[in-house]
Amino acid sequence: MVRNERARTVKAARRPEMRLPELVAWSDGELEPDGDYDGLEFADLDLVGQEGIGARFMDCALRRCALDETGLTKARFLDSVLEGVRGVGTDLSGASLRDVELVEARLGGIQLHGAVLERVVVRGGKIDYLNLRGARLKDVVFEGCVLVEPDFGGAVLERVEFRDCTLRGADFSGARMTDVDLREATELGIARGVEALSGAVISPSQLFDLAPALAAQLGLRVVP
Repeated sequence: MVRNERARTVKAARRPEMRLPELVAWSDGELEPDGDYDGLEFADLDLVGQEGIGARFMDCALRRCALDETGLTKARFLDSVLEGVRGVGTDLSGASLRDVELVEARLGGIQLHGAVLERVVVRGGKIDYLNLRGARLKDVVFEGCVLVEPDFGGAVLERVEFRDCTLRGADFSGARMTDVDLREATELGIARGVEALSGAVISPSQLFDLAPALAAQLGLRVVP
C-alpha cells in the first residue's frame, strides 16, 4: 500500500548499477588535461592542485584521494566510484557525472555549477558549500550524507531524492523541480528559495517546520 501511494505522489530515482571491471592501479604521475582514463584505480593518491580539465574517467575508482584545488572542469566520470575522497575547492564546474557513486566523501567548497549529474548516488560523508548552481540533476539520490549550505540556485532537479540526509541552509532560489522527494530528509533547513519547492514532496511535519518561511514568502503576518 505504501509503495502504491509513493508511486502516485512521486517518481523514484533510477540508481546506477555499478559493475566495475578488474582495475589496474594508476601510477603515471599527474593528471593531464583531456586525459583518457579507462579501467583504472586511483588509490591513496595526492592529487592536490593537479589539472585534469576535460579528462574522461570510464570504469574507474578514486579511493581516499586528496582533491584540494584539483582542476576537473568539464571532466566526465562514467560508470565510476569515488570513495573516501577529500578536499577543499575541487573544481568540477561543467563536469558530467553519469552512473557514479560518491561514497563517504569529505569535501568543502566543491564547484559543480553548470554540471550534469545523471544516475548518481551520494552516500554518507559530509559536503560543505556544495555549489550546484545552474546544474542539471536527473535520477540523483543523496543518502545518509550531510550537506551544509548547498547551493541549488537555478538548478533543474528531476527525480531527486534526499534520504536520511541533513540539509542545512540550502538555497533553492530559481530552481525547477520535478519529482523531488524531501520527505525522508532528517533535517530540512532552507535558507532561500522556499518558493521553488513546487514540484517537490515534503512530509506533514516538514510543512510545519517550513511554515514561517512560507508565510514570509506570501507576505503573511502571524500575530498571536
